[in-house]
Amino acid sequence: WRTVKYEEVYLRAYDRVSEARASIAKYLAFYNQGRPHSSLDGRTPDEAYFGTQAMVMAA
Repeated sequence: WRTVKYEEVYLRAYDRVSEARASIAKYLAFYNQGRPHSSLDGRTPDEAYFGTQAMVMAA
């Protein structure tokens, strides 16, 4: 949650709860699908969990 707070929540000024939910959901999708993690050898969490093959087939 620290990363979500520092890279998303603290940088935004949400006007409504619905706006916050949508923005955080978009960030979480990026975090899991597009943001490489050093602890995962440069892979995304989705690649680490589902494997690279599954991600290529899904695209």
